[in-house]
This record gives sequence, structure tokens and C-alpha cells, in this order.
Amino acid sequence: MRIGIVGGGGRMGQMLIREVLGTKGATLSGATERAGSASIGRDLGTLVGADPVGVVITDDAAALFAASDAVIDFTAPAATVAHAALAAEHGTALIVGTTGLTADDHARLTEAGAKAPLVVSANFSLGVTLLAGLVRKVAATLGPDWDIEVVEMHHRHKVDAPSGTALALGRAAAAGRGVDLMEVKDAVRDGHTGARKVGDIGFATLRGGDVVGEHTVMFATEAERLELTHKAGSRTIFARGAVRAALWAAGKAPGVYSMDDVLGL
Repeated sequence: MRIGIVGGGGRMGQMLIREVLGTKGATLSGATERAGSASIGRDLGTLVGADPVGVVITDDAAALFAASDAVIDFTAPAATVAHAALAAEHGTALIVGTTGLTADDHARLTEAGAKAPLVVSANFSLGVTLLAGLVRKVAATLGPDWDIEVVEMHHRHKVDAPSGTALALGRAAAAGRGVDLMEVKDAVRDGHTGARKVGDIGFATLRGGDVVGEHTVMFATEAERLELTHKAGSRTIFARGAVRAALWAAGKAPGVYSMDDVLGL
């Protein structure tokens, strides 16, 4: 299966290249970077410290989509929307791990999903996917007297907050309770806020150091607290999950899928 990488010169892009090179049944069809990037023209193998593979980074995203069965995208919202249009044009599966997507961005991805299979997830970790399922089940089981708080921590360079994974866990909790997250979300507490509103789902954001990603969903009531936690020790878990999603998505019918679909949950 031919898998391409957009943003191949970045830290995550290089991890994805290594993962594809080491995955049985997958071949690296190419990678792209922005025009003017110092990575353009470099062999993808030597770029990641491996033997040369005879394929170099280019700035031609359209050619990459034409040459690939699936493309993996962990870039930026504007770039991802443009790549989704290319996926629709070529019928290429697109795996989207970009965070910070707006409602309008998601609408554009849904449009592309009418013509190509897209797997969209804020977190491609298999553990986080299972965590979200547990959160949904626990929220559905416990009553409204249990307060729900989502606490997340990432490295100092992360630009969006709360993290896409934290919001996904919040949506899982809201789904378990049969409510819309946007109606119960409380992500800003500062000053004299008053008592906590019954039914709210709170978010706390921590940033510092080189933390890859830590997420805890707390269910708290009188004299009792349940905490479900996932800690990522390396970004390779995201690359591994994304490549698994790419192998799954190739040949699927057009549509927008999630990691739940990939794992058959």
C-alpha cells in the first residue's frame, strides 16, 4: 500500500516516515513540505537516519495525492483543508491528525468525505481511543451528582487549548450524558466564579517542559472520586496509530471515519 506524508520535514512527519518504512505491507510513496523548506530534495530515508529509499521530499502536494493510496496529515488547519480537497479530487484516503480545527474546517472535511475516505481524530493513540470509550460509558452510568473535569498537560510549544484530545474526551463524556458539549463546557475559570454549575464539564489546561501529552478525566462526588488517565511517553504512538488507520482506510467507501471505526469499537 502506497502511503504519503505531508509535512514530512517536521518532527511528526519524520516519525511518520520512519513508521511507514518499518511497517509490513506499506511503502512510502513520497512526502511534501512547504515551498522553500530546507528539506525539499532530501531523500526520505537519509532524512530520518535510514538508508536511502530513492524518494525525495517535494512541494507538489497534488502529485503526492495522485501517487498515493493514502496520505497522512499532521500539519495545520489551513493546509489540512487544502489537502482534503486534493483527497476528494483524487479519491485518496486522508488520515487527519491536525488539531485546532474549527467548525468550518470540519465542515470542509465533511464535504471532502463525500468523495474520499477520511479518518479524522484528535489523537491516534490506541489507548486514548479506548479511554474515550470508557469515559462515555462511565458518564452514562453515573448520575448528575458526579462532576466531570478534564485535565490535560502538554509541552510548552503547543499552541491550542484545551487540546484536541481533551475536547474529544469532553465530547465523549457529554455523549454519555446525552448532551451537547458546547452547552455544558466550562474552560475558563478566573476570579469570583461562583459555585460550580450542576452538569458542567470542566477543563483545566497545563503547559510546560517537553510533556508529550497527559489526559485525566475525573468523576467526583461526595466522598468519592474516579480518575481515568492516559499518559503518552512518545509521539511514536500517534504515528503508529495513524499508519494503522491508513492501512485500514485504503479502499474504504467515501465518508468521514474515526479511530473507533478503525478499531471496530
